[in-house]
Amino acid sequence: MPGAVLFACTTNTVRSPMAAAILRHLGGRRIYVESAGVRTDEPDVFAAAVMDEIGIDISQHKPRTLQELHDTSFDLIITLSPEAHHQALELTRTMAVEVEYWPTFDATLMAGQGSREQILQAYRSVRDALFRRIKQRFGFEGGPSV
Repeated sequence: MPGAVLFACTTNTVRSPMAAAILRHLGGRRIYVESAGVRTDEPDVFAAAVMDEIGIDISQHKPRTLQELHDTSFDLIITLSPEAHHQALELTRTMAVEVEYWPTFDATLMAGQGSREQILQAYRSVRDALFRRIKQRFGFEGGPSV
């Protein structure tokens, strides 16, 4: 079990904050968890809404870039977008850190595509896929489910 995990995606507004919050929720204080992006954007209200549905609050999340991290001593970096994976590999070239790539759908692509409920369903799908993957990867099979 890694002691420090970083989740990285493109804008640190949906995928990586969701994943970090899920791992914190499941792992408690046993694992130090952060998230960052290649660049930032405004916090995503749909991401906050679907996480709130399962009792995890990310409404206070402040998006930040990989360059804004104060501590880069992670045991594991999990990238959720191709752009983040490329940057993480560059960042860790001279570091002893494991980097895993988990291709994850960008739910923001649904903006303006369908009803509010259809958009929320896309976000829920991302949330649920991350929840399952994190439970499996970190051995939380007996934990709460979504």
